[in-house]
Amino acid sequence: MAKLGPAHYSPYPVAVYEGVLTPPKGKALMFTEIVDEEIAMREAAKAMLTRENATIFPGPQVLYAWNEEAKEKAKLIREMAEVLNAKIIPMYDYRPKYPKIDPEVEINPNHPNLTIWHNKIKACIFIGVHCHYANVALKIIRSETDCFTIAMCSQAGHEDAMITLRDQHVEEIEKFIEVAKEVKKELGIS
Repeated sequence: MAKLGPAHYSPYPVAVYEGVLTPPKGKALMFTEIVDEEIAMREAAKAMLTRENATIFPGPQVLYAWNEEAKEKAKLIREMAEVLNAKIIPMYDYRPKYPKIDPEVEINPNHPNLTIWHNKIKACIFIGVHCHYANVALKIIRSETDCFTIAMCSQAGHEDAMITLRDQHVEEIEKFIEVAKEVKKELGIS
């Protein structure tokens, strides 16, 4: 019998109900464990390099050149995609368009779980996605797909991602790219 309450609307309770919280500064979250950031970066790179249809989902915080950091991050995401042999599917606009939607002009917002199903994506990175949207999308993806999710967040991170790297700015993204290059070499992937 289904129980009342938000935790029981999906097959999996949200991570925070299971006691999983975002990591402290300088650390990362890998599944339910707090680990050193570099360990999580290595596992994230490995997942992206070894799982089918690895995809990076950049959001508005990096897609729009609203400040110098966003411009630099956008360039780094292209480099990251090359290193990881990953596709890029932008999540440029996920604002609800209610009450009226003109389907000839726009689609109502990007639904990453449907995108993941349709493209058979087995590993993905969310980067530059607003936290409120990433939180909801990662919960849906966690409960409805088998995709290995990685959140590269410029703030506190997201407990529903398999790996969450917090405080990810230009320097941290550059570090991740270097770690990914090392992992790629270790795995013998060209």
